Amino acid sequence: MTTPLPATLGPPVVCAPLGVERRALDVGALRGVRVVRTGMGRRAGGAVAALAADGPRPVLVAGVAGALAPQVRPGDVVVADEVRDATGARGPVTVPTARPLAAALRAQGLRVHVGPVVTTAQVVDGDRRIALATTGALAVDMESAVLAAAAAGGPFAVVRVVVDTPGAPLLRPGTPARGLTALRTLRRTAPALRAWLDATGPRTVTLAEPRSFCAGVERAIEIVDRALDQFGAPVYVRRQIVHNAHVVRRLTERGAVFVQEVDEVPRGAHVVLAAHGVSPAVRADADARGLAVVDATCPLVAKVHTEVRRHAGRGQTVLLIGHSDHEEVEGTVGEAPSQVTVVEDEQHARTVEVPDASRVAYAMQTTLAVDEAMRIATILRERFPAIRAPRQDDICYATTNRQRAVRAVAADVDLVVVVGSPNSSNSRRLAEVAARDGVPAHLVEDVGELDLAWFAGVRRIGLSAGASAPDDLVDEVVSCVSGLGPVTVTATSTGSENIRFTLPKEVSR
Repeated sequence: MTTPLPATLGPPVVCAPLGVERRALDVGALRGVRVVRTGMGRRAGGAVAALAADGPRPVLVAGVAGALAPQVRPGDVVVADEVRDATGARGPVTVPTARPLAAALRAQGLRVHVGPVVTTAQVVDGDRRIALATTGALAVDMESAVLAAAAAGGPFAVVRVVVDTPGAPLLRPGTPARGLTALRTLRRTAPALRAWLDATGPRTVTLAEPRSFCAGVERAIEIVDRALDQFGAPVYVRRQIVHNAHVVRRLTERGAVFVQEVDEVPRGAHVVLAAHGVSPAVRADADARGLAVVDATCPLVAKVHTEVRRHAGRGQTVLLIGHSDHEEVEGTVGEAPSQVTVVEDEQHARTVEVPDASRVAYAMQTTLAVDEAMRIATILRERFPAIRAPRQDDICYATTNRQRAVRAVAADVDLVVVVGSPNSSNSRRLAEVAARDGVPAHLVEDVGELDLAWFAGVRRIGLSAGASAPDDLVDEVVSCVSGLGPVTVTATSTGSENIRFTLPKEVSR
């Protein structure tokens, strides 16, 4: 079903408070864009009324500013993620597109900071500047909070290049030279400003359902949380508990210590084995060190391990369809290294040899693209008619469900964005599945990896997340897209999930 697009926006405007700032932005990258000199400080209010009278439009404030934070140097660029009014006359304005805009500026070779910008009624220095710095704001100007109203609820962004700092105040002999440097930098921002302006517009966002955490991932994260609650920090975790940097960061902040191998864990300590499973050799090493092991292996991965052990115990060669460098495959191969051969693609399936074609079986990595895995399995069955197949599909229900959902979404959008870490196999497969259906598709760790160029002219976006990606990262992407223009959010559901796995006895109480 086609979803109607939201309301339109007026033509975009770049607001430059000073004439020198406006002239700095008179470059080819902004050709055709209206750049308005608004006046400095309170005088900018006159431009607001004229611009806002035409209704919502994209407004980007660009100019120079003073730094508040010590890490911000002359010539640095500050992108506001929030605009504050020091006078208290206006409430704070959140800028959800700050991180993609900052990424576009960094692509121009600029040193960029993202954080709050505060607007004051006059130039500040001395104690007043110190007081503003304690609020966490990165820079101070005299117009941004005033000009926010010019957008009339439309997209709004602020880019400021630093001239003066607490250590190099405005009224100093070096200011003219720093000012010229800042204006040259402001000119260099133009391609990124254009990218933001081109990305604005009304659009729909269609959420794929199901998406984000599966039962195995929820179980693994809960295991680490409970281990920290019951045993106290530190609790050691071999490898990433699930393949997502945000999850790992949160657990690290709670006291989890992530290691590559169990020989890095102090003897007798608690160690959690990650959801991807491990080989028997890893368990043996943990036992030899006297470690208190809590096993967070996904039950569906454990099922594949059991299959491989069963086939190997019967003297069969196991052809494991998967990616040899993935941790899940490494652990599965470890069940019977001399009897397991990893088959990575269709070409390998056509050429792989086995000692005895009558004694062969196959198994699968649980996070593969379903269509690719089935094609490989079909080739193996054609070549080895006696091959034993898994009793049940090895590709987990969550992987299958998310791929089906993203395919349904891809049928009616111009662009698909998948949230997930690059080392997450199931997340990467989602983007690949959408791309194979003919839709541009991109995998992003979070909103900071969105490329504004993807959105130019795009009015229908599909959004999903891998099974190891928290859903709040999806919410941030929706918020960011909403910051580019009016958005209608809808969902395409291909089913629901109500599976929950039991916890290991070590943390179940």
